[in-house]
Amino acid sequence: MLRRAGPCLRHFLLKRKSSTGYSSYSGEAKMSKPLQARRLEGIDKNIWVEFVQLAATYSTVNLGQGFPDFPAPDFLKEAFVRALSGKNHMLHQYTRAFGHPPLVKILAQFYGKLLGRDLDPMTDVMVTVGAYQALFCCFQAFVDEGDEVIIIEPFFDCYEPMVKMAGGTPVFVPLRPKAPKDGKMMSSADWRLDSAELASKFSKRTKAIVLNSPNNPLGKVFSREELELIADLCVKHDVLCISDEVYEWLVYDGKELVRIASLRGMWDRTVIVGSAGKTFSATGWKVGWTVGPNRLLQHLRIVHQNSVYHCATVAQEAVAQGFQRELELFGKPESYFVQLPKELQQKRDWLVQSLNAVGMKPIIPEGTYFLVADISEFKSDVPDVPDSDEPYDSRFAKWMVKNKGLAAIPLSAFYCEAHKNNYNDFIRFCFAKEEATLKAANDILQKWKQEKTSP
Repeated sequence: MLRRAGPCLRHFLLKRKSSTGYSSYSGEAKMSKPLQARRLEGIDKNIWVEFVQLAATYSTVNLGQGFPDFPAPDFLKEAFVRALSGKNHMLHQYTRAFGHPPLVKILAQFYGKLLGRDLDPMTDVMVTVGAYQALFCCFQAFVDEGDEVIIIEPFFDCYEPMVKMAGGTPVFVPLRPKAPKDGKMMSSADWRLDSAELASKFSKRTKAIVLNSPNNPLGKVFSREELELIADLCVKHDVLCISDEVYEWLVYDGKELVRIASLRGMWDRTVIVGSAGKTFSATGWKVGWTVGPNRLLQHLRIVHQNSVYHCATVAQEAVAQGFQRELELFGKPESYFVQLPKELQQKRDWLVQSLNAVGMKPIIPEGTYFLVADISEFKSDVPDVPDSDEPYDSRFAKWMVKNKGLAAIPLSAFYCEAHKNNYNDFIRFCFAKEEATLKAANDILQKWKQEKTSP
């Protein structure tokens, strides 16, 4: 039986001195060895830490962070309650490490239907703690020191540090905007890869390319032509594709979502990353998954079993029931996967009108929660900071939240350090919000418009 050290013993231990003269228990000794691992060097900065704090301190309306402020669908919440309070007490215990059997089975059915192939739920699907962990597993499983990973800019900001933590070297290639000739508002489709530039980034050191379609932050849905270009280069250079498809159900205006794993030669070299948070508007549940051939996922399972190992059973059970419902309603009007994009497209259009009215130039997104707006007309509003290397959009976003109470994220945060000032005339807004939130944002923008036009 373990006993607590009595007062006398504690006193003795605290007073005892080591041979170096330091107390063994006082905490006075300082380590001379470096504490931080080299793989953490240069990745300590995080845009969300600063801007979340700014939003919490100053904002009346937060359109910065990418999560809905409306509830998850009733059928999903009810499934969670049933799993939590039902008679199956084993749902409160560990389930299969690589995915709760009901969830991997329904995911295999669902993605098998989407990809037109039979999937083995036990080897071709792995459940993770959100898409974030799925991405981490991919980079840790595939990337070695000296490997290069191509990242398309603008990119979700975790890609770069995750590649570096794995020992790899990120290689960046930008989507380049081209203004439409017909005078219409710019669309995310107008931001395109230069085929020659993309091809030049592939080399014998290239291990993988990261594809995010629909893209955060731009909302771009890559066309079949663009994906075939990427696929041909992957096959030619024997490169893996990590396909981040978390916004797969949030596509607007009848746009077709082409899955790169469905293209010739790509299934065997692609890992698809998905998210229940984005699919069912429940980002706090942190349920994600990977889909791909066993020859790739077997390596992800090694990372998973030696890090997180297991995901919350109850949440997995509820997500499985949600997918079962959606499989039965696939393509029907009452499907959540049909209803949600219709609702969000309407909210997108509301925000476009509000931003346009105040003088910002929205770029119409084809998908996701997000809308990017050109703020180049507002440079006279934001005080210049001499000798500052902070991008204009970052200074503008800080000024806007402090002076107008409206929070957004600078687009330069989604570029590598060397390219931040090349695309610093844009900020990102999230429109996956309640109508009341968007109305409050519109009120701020309308007041701002009046201030700009008043003598």
